[in-house]
Amino acid sequence: MKIDSWDDIRVALAVARTGTVSGAAADLGVHHATVIRRIDALEAALQARLFQRHPRGYALTEAGRTLLATADMTDQRFAQMAAQIAGSGQRIEGELIVTVVPELACLVMPRLAGLMTRHPDLRISYLTDARLFRLASGEAHVAIRAGSRPTQPDYVVLSMGSITMGLFATQEYLDRYGPVNDLRDHRFALPGPEARNAPFMRWLETRLEPRNIALTANDADAREMVIRQGLAVGPLSPDRSHGLIEVMSLPEWESDLWVVSHVDLHRTPKVQAALAALRQPA
Repeated sequence: MKIDSWDDIRVALAVARTGTVSGAAADLGVHHATVIRRIDALEAALQARLFQRHPRGYALTEAGRTLLATADMTDQRFAQMAAQIAGSGQRIEGELIVTVVPELACLVMPRLAGLMTRHPDLRISYLTDARLFRLASGEAHVAIRAGSRPTQPDYVVLSMGSITMGLFATQEYLDRYGPVNDLRDHRFALPGPEARNAPFMRWLETRLEPRNIALTANDADAREMVIRQGLAVGPLSPDRSHGLIEVMSLPEWESDLWVVSHVDLHRTPKVQAALAALRQPA
C-alpha cells in the first residue's frame, strides 16, 4: 500500500468535515473533479471504501472513520506546530551570534548589555576573531566589520559610525625616550597580521623599521602590559587607555564600522533587535 501524498488525506478530511464534494472543493479552492479524483485514488491505495456515496453527499464508512480520526489529529498537530514555529520567529529569544573585529568591546558590549536587559531570553555568543565569519552558512547572525564597506550581494550592510585609534605611552616612557616626533626614535608594541588593513597600521608600516618593533602580539592584554611597563608606544582601544598619555592620533586613522546581516535573516525580530541596539549612539 502506498499513499502518494498527504494532500489525498487532506482532501478526504475536507469531505468528511463538509459532507459533500462541492463543500470540500470550496474549502480547498480546487475543482470538484479534483476532489473526486483524490478520493478515488486514496481508496484505491488503501483498498478500502472510505465513503458511502448518496444523493445528499458523502458519509464515512467504518474504515473512513478510522482513517479520518487519525488524520484529524495529525492535521491539528500540524496546525499547532506551524503556530509554534511562527510564534517563535516573532519572539526575541534563543541564541544570537555576534562576530566582532578585535578590540571593540568598549563600543559594542554596552549596547549588547542593553539588548540583554530588554530581552532576557536571549543567549548571546560574542565571537572576536580577525577572520570573516560567513553569515550565509550560519556562522553568525550579525557581524561588525571595520574598513571598507562589505560588498557581498546577499548581505545587508548598515553604518555603525567610525572609530579612531591612537598611540599611547606612559609618562615614564616619554621621560626616557622623549616626545614622539620622529617615529624611528621609538619602540612600538603592535598587533599582528590580523590588523594589517587597519588605517593606523597601514600608516605606520611605511614609517617604521624592524628595529622599532619591540613586540608584535595578537593579544591586546600582552600589548597593554608592555605599554604600561613603559617599554613601548602602541595603539590601544579607548577602554584600555585609562591613565596613559595619547601621543598621536590622526584623522586618516579613522575606520568606518559596519554592522552586517544576511538577507535571509535580516528581517527576523531577533536580528532587527540586535541591529537597532548596535546602531544606537554610544
